[in-house]
Amino acid sequence: MNYQQYYPVDVVNGPGTRATLFVSGCEHQCRGCYNQSTWDVRSGHLFDKAMEDNIIADLLDTRIVRRGLSLSGGDPLLPANLEGILALVKRVKAECPGKDIWLWTGYVWNELSDEQRAVLEYVDVLVDGKFEQNLADPSLPYRGSSNQVIRFL
Repeated sequence: MNYQQYYPVDVVNGPGTRATLFVSGCEHQCRGCYNQSTWDVRSGHLFDKAMEDNIIADLLDTRIVRRGLSLSGGDPLLPANLEGILALVKRVKAECPGKDIWLWTGYVWNELSDEQRAVLEYVDVLVDGKFEQNLADPSLPYRGSSNQVIRFL
């Protein structure tokens, strides 16, 4: 798995102060996407054990208390990303008690595969659905278009 960007302190992608990882790879390629640089699964940087350790350390850092981890992209539920994302969310839940996980995907809840649903067993909030430019609404919290659904799992 590759990632485009990691923000150790983020107050935009979910409630409270968070750590946010933008993974590489998206097959949806929504018109009007603000993050087109993440579409190519090969772009960005290799997500390795050192980066995973860095995220865990940031979530446990008491100097800047983070509410949790946000996963976006690209698409964390892209099949090519599932192995890395599953390992990360399992580790966050095991080692960072009390931290929530938010995940954004262009896939729709009722169309998710068993492998994608396995990741969601560790996710607290899912924002699903493709970005639809004709339904874009900047006043919506935590989503770009009105067709996207915030699901508290």
